[in-house]
Amino acid sequence: QVHVVESGGGLVQAGGSRQLSCVVSSAASGRTFSRYSMGWFRQAPAKEREFVAAIGWYENIYYAESVKGRFTISRDNAKSTVYLQMNSLKPEDTAVYYCAARFGNTPNTNMYEYWGQGTQVTVSS
Repeated sequence: QVHVVESGGGLVQAGGSRQLSCVVSSAASGRTFSRYSMGWFRQAPAKEREFVAAIGWYENIYYAESVKGRFTISRDNAKSTVYLQMNSLKPEDTAVYYCAARFGNTPNTNMYEYWGQGTQVTVSS
């Protein structure tokens, strides 16, 4: 069993920054966190969920064009945590942000196995 829990959402002004965290509990699965690819996705009201960023085993990293240069994904395997640093936030970044885990080194996909409940990020203009 793998549990994914996001935190760090909230209200931020346009141009500001926010860091999201995602802790993965994977011990029960017998698989270590370092062997999971991790992704961040978001879903705005009345829109489909979209890819934001992903990171693999060797920090092979992918970003959506809309966040390149503003968002940074990173991971701390010792803490079983993945982060999403969001800078220069825009009102259009407002969404529920979801963290997801996928066993293996294939982060550049939408086929993630385990999902968190999401954390709301609201960017005010």
